[in-house]
Amino acid sequence: MTTLKIDLVSDIACPWCAIGYARLQQALSSLPDLQTELAWHAFELNPDKNAPQEPILPALSRKYGRSEEEMRAAQANMMQIAAGLGLNFDNMQQRFTCNTFDAHRLVKWAEATANKDTAMKLALFTAYFGEAKDVSNAEVLANCAEQAGLDKADAQRILASDDFSDIVRADIAKYQQAGISSVPAFIINNRYLISGAQEPAQLAASLQQIADEMA
Repeated sequence: MTTLKIDLVSDIACPWCAIGYARLQQALSSLPDLQTELAWHAFELNPDKNAPQEPILPALSRKYGRSEEEMRAAQANMMQIAAGLGLNFDNMQQRFTCNTFDAHRLVKWAEATANKDTAMKLALFTAYFGEAKDVSNAEVLANCAEQAGLDKADAQRILASDDFSDIVRADIAKYQQAGISSVPAFIINNRYLISGAQEPAQLAASLQQIADEMA
């Protein structure tokens, strides 16, 4: 039986990354004979830790050179897509920009300590898009760890230290050097790149084709 290794490059601050993962799960549910191994990798949409936080709509408007009304409509469309996938994006238009480096550190810690990186990632997505919480804030992050089934006090100790920083920096640098400039990016068996949050049927077809070629 073919096993595909899926390296998923994403950021907690990227709504399409949450949608992309949910669509991946739908795609895989239609491929019951396909075995996969998923690994999460870090990417920072807002790499400046010292940048002031600002409301998401004007920030996106400036970044993409479009009006706030256009960005609000685009966000509303994502909220509708997310709802259809069972994701909580209820307050995504109320969120603020933020740096996610410490959040990525917790994802790495969750993977290393309890193989709960996916649970950690999903808790962070819900906090940021569903509840508009500041996922650069240590208390918010520790609460997300607890929701993911991890020890809150241990998470607080990790956040107060520099642990996993080198791993996150190496992760970010590796995929930047590989030419990944937008997320989500699905790298299959270190050979194939699937960019963006593709529809489940399209994603399933791509994965099946790769599996057939690797067989």
